[in-house]
Amino acid sequence: MQQLEALLDDARGTARIAPPGAATAAESEVDRQLTICNACRYCEGFCAVFPAMARRLEFNKADVHYLANLCHNCGACLHACQYAPPHEFGVNIPQAMAKVRVQTYAEYAWPAALGALYKHNGLTVALALSGGLALFLVLAVMMSGSLWHAPLAGNFYAVFPHNTLVLMFGATFGFSVLALAIGVRKFWRNVTEPQFLGNANRESVGEAAHDALRLKYLDGGHGEGCNEESDRFTLMRRRFHHLTFYGFMLCFASTSVATLYHYLLAWPAPYPLLSLPVVLGTVGGIGLLIGPAGLLWLNLHRHPLHGDAEQRPMDRGFILLLLLVSATGLALLALRDTSAMALLLAVHLGTVMALFLTLPYGKFAHGIYRSAALLKWAIEKRMPSKLKLGDD
Repeated sequence: MQQLEALLDDARGTARIAPPGAATAAESEVDRQLTICNACRYCEGFCAVFPAMARRLEFNKADVHYLANLCHNCGACLHACQYAPPHEFGVNIPQAMAKVRVQTYAEYAWPAALGALYKHNGLTVALALSGGLALFLVLAVMMSGSLWHAPLAGNFYAVFPHNTLVLMFGATFGFSVLALAIGVRKFWRNVTEPQFLGNANRESVGEAAHDALRLKYLDGGHGEGCNEESDRFTLMRRRFHHLTFYGFMLCFASTSVATLYHYLLAWPAPYPLLSLPVVLGTVGGIGLLIGPAGLLWLNLHRHPLHGDAEQRPMDRGFILLLLLVSATGLALLALRDTSAMALLLAVHLGTVMALFLTLPYGKFAHGIYRSAALLKWAIEKRMPSKLKLGDD
């Protein structure tokens, strides 16, 4: 007990001052708090963060970035911690990790300038880009025809030619994939030692994919869920995340099937309501409407000690873009045989392009980094336990 108190006393006080360029104040604060957690170890069974933490005695910049993205911000450790505020140690792992995570969005972003812009103005950038692109496409429709027209039987290509749509969305989607790939490569190379690649195998990759797709660590470490507004556990955040992710993937599958229909079967759109692309898009759109709406509600009502308040405008910008994409997409589907189809199509395409262009710089990018962190943990825990002392 005396040894524990001595370790805690050593970790007290303000965050350590890091050498210039070595660590930010937020990263040093995570180091301070994890040093206290390492002495206590009460939360060791809660999630992957704490057993990964226990393999280290000190936490350099790469360790902090890895553990911050491994954290799912479920809040369980905060509500269980005897050293949480208002205790003088001020241990708040979810908030400390969140402040570092938002730094990683910008630090690993490509191009870096866009990452910094979105970090500081996420909500404004998301809404301005969506509105600007939608307005541009509306004006393009007005110049080439009319926003209010005779019904076109759902034929989108009568408004925007097929090749034009392929060029626009191929370019924006390709940019997003490239930017995300560069970002996650930089993240992986920074947080992962070379020997990890040699220890990757089917078992560790499968476990990481399983944990990421199930959102395993949004169960609070005990299966009852996250803490949101209070000490009460709820699985709502996990469920809304699943609706959002799988809704997005169903919409992507809808587009992929339609592409195969067009090029392999020579069957261009529009497709019947009960065709596979329309069914997948409808079910995905509903999931992508309910999921983000629930996440936005939870975000607006989260416990004040959870997460980073400065990050919330960025998170809400991404959530609102998802809501706009799903709402305009479902409206377009419902009214595609009416005179308003061209207007709805222009607005929907503008929001989709804005979503693609901002994917590499916010919450979606974090999902990629978190998956990489889960892969590192799945590999790491299968390696011989060897405490890491600083950079040694």
